[in-house]
Amino acid sequence: MDLDPIRLKIMKLIQNSDSNLKNASIAIGRNAAYLHQYLYRGTPRILPEDAREALAAHLGVDDDSLRPPGSVKPEPVEAAPDVATVAPARRRARPSVDGFAAVSELDVRASAGAGAIFDGLEESRATWLFPAPVIRHEFRARPEDLRMLTIDGDSMEPLLSSGDRILIDTSQRVPVPPGIFVIWDGMGIVAKRVEHVPNSEPATIVIKSVNPDYQTYERGAEEVNIIGRVIWSARRL
Repeated sequence: MDLDPIRLKIMKLIQNSDSNLKNASIAIGRNAAYLHQYLYRGTPRILPEDAREALAAHLGVDDDSLRPPGSVKPEPVEAAPDVATVAPARRRARPSVDGFAAVSELDVRASAGAGAIFDGLEESRATWLFPAPVIRHEFRARPEDLRMLTIDGDSMEPLLSSGDRILIDTSQRVPVPPGIFVIWDGMGIVAKRVEHVPNSEPATIVIKSVNPDYQTYERGAEEVNIIGRVIWSARRL
């Protein structure tokens, strides 16, 4: 991919320092391949605020110098609500409302079974409001990277059951470290445990279910579109 000015600047700063991509990734609290993926694969598209601040400190530069042109430094939130509750919005919400941030719930079910049909459209069926400090500090994510989906199927039981809602971070599209991801596996949208096979050539990933009735299978990394990492779930009791 073509490197934008911020990526070029980070690359030059690292090359001119005593660090390297691996050490810098670890220094900012990410996996060893994080900055390599950011620079050369465009994932994440933009460094999260905490990662940018930590990288600037590691490289000894002002964090504003690593901020993409046109972006605005977020205002600090004075106080977080006592309870991290989630409330559905009746209408399409503004990006933030009184300390809350909006997250779209998509009209697509992530199948924990054979796979759901996906036509590439992101139709929002509802908007949920999360406290901004929870998104920033607990989820370590940005509201614009988050999407809510509904589980359909039983292959991830008892971890995830049909009807559960899951929150995915679409900026996390590399299965390092392994985790639960929503993916397009060539047949449909599925929620599965995904992990990279070390030193595989070509790169291969293993796709697993929690329910032992479902088989584990492998796919080439190029065959699978990872939509995002599951970072939170909710179910009705």
